[in-house]
Amino acid sequence: QVQLVESGGGLVQPGGPLGLSCAASGFTFSDYWMYRVRRAPGKALEWVEVIHPAGRNSYYADAVEGRFTIYRDNIKNTLHLQMPGLSSDDTAVYYCAVPKSVDPLIAIAAMGSLDFASWGQGTQVTVSS
Repeated sequence: QVQLVESGGGLVQPGGPLGLSCAASGFTFSDYWMYRVRRAPGKALEWVEVIHPAGRNSYYADAVEGRFTIYRDNIKNTLHLQMPGLSSDDTAVYYCAVPKSVDPLIAIAAMGSLDFASWGQGTQVTVSS
């Protein structure tokens, strides 16, 4: 029932930009904090960014702080990740993900637990020269 359809991945040279989008349906998108998480080759899953249900505020992982920007459109039920300058360390499969609760304490705790109710199919971002 829940659908998270991701797009925007691809191959880019170091320093280049990509923008990722996630189209959500099957749940009340505007009620949920929304995550972007990623899995790099040979590395553990990590959260990248999380945004408040109304886009009021966001949190960023240290690795992307100041480099990536997350935003959402609650009319179109879309989540967007702007990555204006990518490095090789950003190579990963990127996912959008929905926490298991609208409770902000539980939703934010997913940074540590990485426990999500739903995932997108993932989109590959490859940064290579």
